[in-house]
Amino acid sequence: MAEGAPSTTTDTGAPRPLRLTPAGLTPGYFAGVMATGIVSIGAQLRGFTLLATALFWAAVVFYVVLVVLTAWRFASHRHHMSDDFHDPARAFGFFTFIAATNVLGAALVGVGQTVVGGVLLAVSVLVWLVLGYVIPWTAVLGSDRRPMLDTANGTWFIWVVASQSIAVVAASLEPIYDSMRHELAILAVFAWSVGVVLYAATAVFVALRVMLYPLEPKHLDPPYWVAMGAVAITIVAGARIVEMKDAPMIDVTRDLVAGMSVVFWAFATWLIPVLLAAGVWRHGLHRIPLVYQPTLWSMVFPFGMYAVAGMYLGRANQLPVVEAVGASWFWVALFTWAAVAVGMLRSVVRVLTSRPTAAG
Repeated sequence: MAEGAPSTTTDTGAPRPLRLTPAGLTPGYFAGVMATGIVSIGAQLRGFTLLATALFWAAVVFYVVLVVLTAWRFASHRHHMSDDFHDPARAFGFFTFIAATNVLGAALVGVGQTVVGGVLLAVSVLVWLVLGYVIPWTAVLGSDRRPMLDTANGTWFIWVVASQSIAVVAASLEPIYDSMRHELAILAVFAWSVGVVLYAATAVFVALRVMLYPLEPKHLDPPYWVAMGAVAITIVAGARIVEMKDAPMIDVTRDLVAGMSVVFWAFATWLIPVLLAAGVWRHGLHRIPLVYQPTLWSMVFPFGMYAVAGMYLGRANQLPVVEAVGASWFWVALFTWAAVAVGMLRSVVRVLTSRPTAAG
């Protein structure tokens, strides 16, 4: 590995120390914005307006800081960013920028700030169209490394999350911008459909990696939770599409999307015990320390997304049991967010206070 190349764990699976530098910024850091933003949306759905507002502004600050650091990294550490684009184990983390942008957009649309939400949607669509072709080429198709299935991991599902996040915001804006209803309906259904197909393909790749290559505890890191989070955001996107006004694209897909959303909710629910068991195997049986690392945000986001998915789906399809499960799971998401946030703050303080000692 090149000097300064980003890595989140040591060879034993223990997290590496946090580095507050552009060179040490990994592509997936925007998962922290995704996690904070989706818990904010969950709080808004539960009626906790003050909590939702506080979390939203925390997500905005997080987002702005990461955008500045990413721009700095591109300007001064471009070779590190290029390495990330060519590494199939890390490259898909760049899609977290798209998902984070749309989580903020969805939160803004939910409180009536539709103009800013529309701008964020436009930005995310442009980046999605570019990265959707660039990353598979640089990280997979254009690489000389063969075979590369052993690099498939949970971050690959973030491509699905990015696609479905576009569908969520497009569907949310469709009733508001009457002059663009048909275009937004096409975009929502298109992004949702692409996301569903990408999930199926990614699931095959990750399953083959698990079956064909040795699976050590250090490999089952938090980003594997995105497998559940990707299903959860597919549910939310589907629920939003079901609620859209009549349009040709919606009329021919509404029943299909509604039925598949219920199937996806059942699958997401089934995945939770599987992923929890993997965590027990990793941390309980094999004693890998459960301490703060940036990839933990990739676990918080699915927790929040599952809560929001249950509430949205339950209300859209008149399923009170599903809504109750989502409302209850919100507390799990909030507790997990708080634990990871405290861990991050402690790591930041530790890094800042240890620098003078290291220099001395």
